[in-house]
Amino acid sequence: MPALPRSLQTMTPKLAALGVFLLAFATIAGAWVFEWAGYAPCELCLMQRWAYYAGVPLAAFVAIIAARGPGWLARAGLALLGLVFIGSMVFGVYHAGVEWGFWPGPTGCTGALAKADSMQDFLKQLETTKVVRCDAVAIRILGLSLAGWNAVMSAAMAALALLGARKALA
Repeated sequence: MPALPRSLQTMTPKLAALGVFLLAFATIAGAWVFEWAGYAPCELCLMQRWAYYAGVPLAAFVAIIAARGPGWLARAGLALLGLVFIGSMVFGVYHAGVEWGFWPGPTGCTGALAKADSMQDFLKQLETTKVVRCDAVAIRILGLSLAGWNAVMSAAMAALALLGARKALA
């Protein structure tokens, strides 16, 4: 196995879990800020958040376990965090591929319509309901969409969690 850089050799399972917690919280908070600023999320964007809604509290729990509990439990929690964010990375790559037109996305993106009582009510709903397309990029930052950045951040968090799991063995 290749040697780790010196800065990563001092990584502890607790620090890894805290790092995942902070990165995940900052990432989901950033998504909420973009939404607040008017960038409406599509269906795939909302689904990508599931990993963060699970990962943030799990990372906090694992940090507590890593500080006080048995090493095998910290290792298992970090491995689970790694898997959660690997899944998030794959989903982010899928969504970014949909945005780039590499493959088709879901047929219905988003935009809920309530059951209309009449044709006039239905037409009014169509005029006022905004559908956010999964294949349309709302914003690019340094050439990547938010889905692309989700893939990058998720890969970093998965690597950090798996490094922490590896260190829990020692």
